Formats: sequence, C-alpha cells, structure tokens
Amino acid sequence: MDFQLTDDQRALRAGMRELLERRFPRTRLRTVIDGDAERDDGSGERGNGGGERGDGDAARGDGGRERGNGGGGLDRGLWRELGEAGLFALRVPESAGGVGLGLPEAVLAFEEAGRALLPGPLVATELAAGLCTTGLCAMGSFESGRAGSLAAGVAQGEAVVTALDGGGAPVEHLASADAVLALGPTAVELIPAEEVARSTEPMRSVDPATPLHRRAPSRTRPEQAGPGRSGIAARLRREAALLTAAQQLGSACRTVELAVDHAKRRTQFGRPIGAFQAVQHLCAQMLVRAESARSVVYAAAVTEDPGDIAAAKLLADEAAVHNARDCLQVHGGMGFTWEADVHLHLKRAWVRAGQWQSAAAAEEELAAGLVSTVETCL
Repeated sequence: MDFQLTDDQRALRAGMRELLERRFPRTRLRTVIDGDAERDDGSGERGNGGGERGDGDAARGDGGRERGNGGGGLDRGLWRELGEAGLFALRVPESAGGVGLGLPEAVLAFEEAGRALLPGPLVATELAAGLCTTGLCAMGSFESGRAGSLAAGVAQGEAVVTALDGGGAPVEHLASADAVLALGPTAVELIPAEEVARSTEPMRSVDPATPLHRRAPSRTRPEQAGPGRSGIAARLRREAALLTAAQQLGSACRTVELAVDHAKRRTQFGRPIGAFQAVQHLCAQMLVRAESARSVVYAAAVTEDPGDIAAAKLLADEAAVHNARDCLQVHGGMGFTWEADVHLHLKRAWVRAGQWQSAAAAEEELAAGLVSTVETCL
C-alpha cells in the first residue's frame, strides 16, 4: 500500500501554508498575543515563557478574567477567508457546496493550522459544517430564520462554532462563538452561544490565545437522544481527536524547525551550538518524535480506526509537548522570554493535550483494543 501523498494533497498542503503565511504571519500572531497580554489583569505572568506549569492543568480555574479574551475576539475577516478557501468545507460533499475531500486531506490542512498556531475553534467549526450541510444536527433553541442562516454560513466561515463536550472539558473561544456544538453520550445538538454563556464562568488559560470557559456540572444541558443519531457523537469525538492530533503534529514539526534554525545561527565558543553533540541529540530526538507522530496520524486518517486515532492523539500530544520543551532547551534563556515564540507552542500544546481525548483516555482505548484482540485470538 502506498502512503505517499498525492500531487493534489501536496498542493493542498502548500496552498494552506501559503494562505496562512500571507494572512496569519508571525507579526499577526504577535499582535494577537501582545494585544491580549496588554488587556490582561497585569498579574506578572508575562515573561515566564511557560517554563512553569503549576499544578499541571492547562487551565487554572482561579476565577480571573480570561487571558486571551480581553474583548479582542477572533479575526472574522481571517475566519471568512479560511471559509472561502474551503477549510471548513473540505469534507462537505460537492453536492452540498463543499470540496468533497476526505479525512486525510482535512488532517493535512489542520497540520498547517497547527504549525502556524492559528487560534480559534477550528475543529468544532469543521465538524459543525459537515453536520449542518447534511442535516444530522438538531438546531436546539435557535429561531427558524437564524438556524437556517447559521447552517448555511458555518462552512463559508460566516459563523464561528465552538464545542461543549459532555465530559466537562472547558469551552474555548465562547465569547467569539455564534453557536456551540453540544455533544452528549449519543446525541449532537447546535445551541446558541449566549445560552451556554449564561451558565459558564471564565477560567484562566495557560495559552494567551485560547480563552476558556468552565461550565458547572450541575448545570449541564440534559442529554437529548434522538432517532438515527446513535453513534454520531462518538464518531465526532474520534474525528475531533484526530484533527487535534494533526494540529499537534504541525506544532511539533515547527518547533523542530525553530530549534534547528537557532542551533545554526547561535554561536558559542567560536562555533554554532549545533556543532555540539548534546544539541545535536536534542534536535535528533525532536525529529524522531515528529516523524513518528506523522506516520501514525496519517495512517489513522486513512483507517479511521478508534485504536489508531487514540495512538495518533497520544503520540502527537507527546511530540508537541516534548518538542516544545526541547526547543526551549536549545534556545536557552532566550527561549523563556515573552518575545520568543517557543513558549507559545508549549502553551498551545498543553491546552490541546487536554482536548477531546486525554492521554489517559487514549491509553484506555488502546488497552481495550489489545484486550479485545487477545480475547478474539484465544
């Protein structure tokens, strides 16, 4: 079986990278990050570079104002351009106005989004676009007119959709969202963002570009199972985990580039630090992690097997987090400063690692698959 990318897939990846380099370059990223930091509460966290993570949580629920929210919101112009480029409609059938591609192509596009640290609820919007155009998602308490315009606008980037997982995970970018994709044990529903916002509270996010809200468990919307929807929520969670893994893969590959580039330019004792064996080993380990994750993520996009997706999420999370840490190590003290971009990759990797499928959940999925295989063979 040939797992090499086709010419069309390479063109898709190159086009996505060119779009993001043009519309969301490093200067735009720094504008988002620095602008949000200036609107923060001045708690003095700026400059720590993510070197300390406290109690290990990606989001600290201290009740403070959302860092990264600050009233700035998402760039709607960029969001619409992403929709016009087909990012959210990649898997929507051509008969419904979409691109008509598959999960492997979506993985390639989201890998580039992760490489650029593109903010926003990309995964939830992509999932909602497919559901709205196929009519598989209930529209909750939306008025009929608003429901129709929302369903038509998600794939075009005219609407922003975030996600509320019944498992209690934080909701990202709620203040900028038009709707929330609520996933229960089996049912899926699209509900107004303002309805969810009334029962949530902001939480401090370790990533300055990913504002988070917490929803009280006692106020969770009751599950509303519907005919013909059994299994949809589980499938969406798997697809979301894989697309998140693709973003982690893109970040892991980007930190390899940052580390190698710095090792070539930074000199010490009269020669580039990349000439020292300790630095070479760090960069080599980073590359191994990234390429190992790439092979598993790409394979999972083809097989769509739950076990393969769990392995992809597990390895991609590990590659993104550990590569960002090693990239910090290669940069030395400079890597911990606010002006460097390395800490942004580490913080985003921490947040994504807790989204859709945690390491513990992925390990349980893999263990269950192994047990089932053994029982079948006995």
